[in-house]
Order: sequence, then C-alpha cells, then structure tokens
Amino acid sequence: MSDVLTRPRVAVVFGGVSSEHNVSCLTAAGVLGAIDRDAYDVIGVGITKTGRWLVMEPDAVLALQVSDHRLPELTESTADAVLVRGTTGSELAVRDESSALAKVGPVDVAFSLLHGPFGEDGTIQGLFEMMGTRYVGAGVLASAVGMDKHYMKLVLAGSAIPVGPYAVVTPHQWRTDRVAALEAVAPLTYPLYVKPARGGSSLGISKVDDPSKLEAAIEQAHEFDPKVIVEQAFVGARELECGVLAEVDGGTPRASKIAEIRMHNESGFYDFEAKYLPEEQVDLDVPADIEPAIAEEIQRLAIETFEAIGCEGLARVDVFVTPEGRVVVNEINTMPGFTEHSMFPRMWAASGVSYPELVDRLIRLGLERPLGLR
Repeated sequence: MSDVLTRPRVAVVFGGVSSEHNVSCLTAAGVLGAIDRDAYDVIGVGITKTGRWLVMEPDAVLALQVSDHRLPELTESTADAVLVRGTTGSELAVRDESSALAKVGPVDVAFSLLHGPFGEDGTIQGLFEMMGTRYVGAGVLASAVGMDKHYMKLVLAGSAIPVGPYAVVTPHQWRTDRVAALEAVAPLTYPLYVKPARGGSSLGISKVDDPSKLEAAIEQAHEFDPKVIVEQAFVGARELECGVLAEVDGGTPRASKIAEIRMHNESGFYDFEAKYLPEEQVDLDVPADIEPAIAEEIQRLAIETFEAIGCEGLARVDVFVTPEGRVVVNEINTMPGFTEHSMFPRMWAASGVSYPELVDRLIRLGLERPLGLR
C-alpha cells in the first residue's frame, strides 16, 4: 500500500454560497498551508457561489490570496465533486460533463472552513452526519445555536451567562407590523448595533446613533438575513476575545490568552475591511493589557459559553468589559477565521500553540470524533 493511502485524507471544504464566500477562500489557503503534508493526504473541496462542489489540488487552494485589495473567489467548473457514503465511511468522487463518476478516494475527516449560512449554521454538519463523515468543529445543534445570535443569547442567558440587552425583528413582524417591531426596540438605549441575526464577518452591520436611522439600518441588515437582531452598545467598553480548544483526551476545554481589538478610526467599529483588509486600521493586542482577575473571568466565561451550546473542537468567544469591570458575552463563533490577521490563531500562538500545531490538533480531534449520536 502506498504512503498516500496510509495517510489520513483531509478534505478542506471552503467557499460556499453565503456572503462570506471570499473570506472562506482566504481562510482555506491559510489552513491548508499549515497542514503537515507528510502526515496527511490533503484535497481541496471548493463550493462556488452557485453551490457547485469541485475538487481542487492543494496548490490551487494555496493560490487563493488577496490581490489588488480584493479577496479571492472560486470560478465555476464543468466537473462536480460528489460526496457519497461508502461501506466504511464517506468517499469523494468527480462527475464530468458526461455524468460519469471517477473516484477520488475516501475522506477520513472534513475540515469545513465555510463561514456564514449554509456552512457554519449546522447545515453542512448535518450532511456530514448523514454521510458518515468525521469532521472538525461544532456539531449540528451547536453550529445552529452559535450562528443565530437570537437563540445563542437565549441559551447563554438560560445558562446564567451574562448577555447584553437586545431585540429581535423577525421577517413576519417587519412585513406585517413594522410599528410593533420598532416599539420592541424602543426600550434599548442608543447607540445600537443592527445586525443580520445569522451573519458574520461584520457584513450588513450598522451602528445607529439615533432613531431616525434605525429603519434604514434594519433594511441594510435584511440584505444579508431576513431576521435581524438589534443590540444595545456598551459605551466605553473594551472588546476582547478568547479562543477555546477542546482537549484531545476529552478533558475540560482550554482557554487561550485574551486578545483586544483597538480601532484607529473614529467610529471604533471593527468592520469587514478592518478584519480582512486591515492595513493600518486596527491594533490587535495579544495578549491584551488587562488585570489578571478580569482575564481569568473572561476565560471562565469563554469555557462556560463553549459548553453551554454543546460546542466541539474550537470556538472564539467575544466579550465586552465595561468601565466598571463587568464581563458580558457578546457572541460565540464556532468557526473563527484563520487568515494571517485572524485573532484565533494569534491568541493560540501567544498561548504556546503554533499555527501548524493548532491545525493538527483540530484534525486529530476530528479523526477521533465518533460517528452517530454523541
């Protein structure tokens, strides 16, 4: 048997139909470049913006980089990748223009780097479960809860984890009783942040300073999600992040060093361009300059948040620290970015886990994941 066949095969899945397609491509290039190719046989599985799956060689994935201030994007292909369930697990095949199937080989573990809806929300995780595919990261329920900021806050509050004041604008309510929707927001204190309830990467998010701009902000968020969440801002608070990693031996998850985002612009809004085309827009302090007691509190809440939604593998937990020193959980991200500017790998590097070690640990966690109910 050849060495290629004895190495576990890792399918790096990326792209997708969501508005975060381009970010996912960039993440895939970073992660694939960190995988030990002597230890693993790696294949890229790209999903175009139209939803077609295609097999990509590793070098083609590595070439997906920022060019001329633009994020990468997958092009269409005439050959489709097909995931099928075999007798011992899942297998990957390619269907050409004649509809003939050519076998690529087994998939030992899928490393899904899809951000946003139809990738980070439990949908592809459900596909993997049905196809008998081991995979990296959160399962179906944890992914869905982590993606929907409304239900995430309900679960966290039900677990006695502090969250901020918010209101939800459902698509039915906005269509049938806009006045009632706006009245639900009225008890919140401005400024507010208006967000797609199931989005990420700061796309479609607006900071609103007065009621006259609220409807326009909700309409903008609707371009990304028919369900909208309105959150009360924490004026003067610091925005900090903490990474969480599951232990390979099944022990208590581990929390990373704390990181802080400090914006250079006047709005203080960590928007899409600041995240992925940063240049001189932000300072990313790892570790953050905070009191040890506050750092311990953030780490404790990060692990509790991870466990509250039943997360697996990895997550990034974002918090606010008020001027009075109160820690409030903003959200959990079950598939944080892995670009060179991303906080998650930087926090773990500061915690003694290098980028390649981090990727390897996640793959090993995925390979050890049992199939079926857990």
